[in-house]
Amino acid sequence: MSLIGKQAPEFKAAAVLGDNTFKDDFSLNDLKGKYVVLFFYPLDFTFVCPTEILEFNHKLPAFKERGVEVVSVSVDSKFSHLAWKNTPVEKGGIGAIKFPMVSDINKEISRAFDVLTPQGDVALRGTFLIDRAGVVKHAVVNDLGLGRNIDETLRMVDALQHLEAHGEVCPANWQKGDKAMKATADGVAKYLTEHKK
Repeated sequence: MSLIGKQAPEFKAAAVLGDNTFKDDFSLNDLKGKYVVLFFYPLDFTFVCPTEILEFNHKLPAFKERGVEVVSVSVDSKFSHLAWKNTPVEKGGIGAIKFPMVSDINKEISRAFDVLTPQGDVALRGTFLIDRAGVVKHAVVNDLGLGRNIDETLRMVDALQHLEAHGEVCPANWQKGDKAMKATADGVAKYLTEHKK
């Protein structure tokens, strides 16, 4: 089931915040009025997951300058999240991650976002871009062994913000600063004429 164009499913759950404190009632609703990138990963202390989490953390300033909150979710406990954060990177940990890590130990959040594996044991690598009104605008789900592209997530943020600011749609491979197009027959004809390969 696609969540595109729908309100993101609300949840309240335990989380480890960027300062390593626990918040037992972390809520997506608390972030209304902000853009949110909500991403799911299978498990703490695994293999592809730390590469993605560390890359999101590395790019966190770029998300913040666009007004985007980044939040991660897995089926691990808040204690497992904290233990992983307290494990140095050179020992397989993730270190000082600055965004919230939500515990979906009962799998209700993963189920609501339709990212549980067919076996129902862990979440797939789902990424959801949610606008300031709480509506899902972009979603992509990868299988367990396929790491996501964090630059592409940033590109989709830029595209959404361009669309909102200018009313222009963003064509294939559009990057911030590129020309976009009016969503009309004339707009696409003009764009294609100017961008012939």
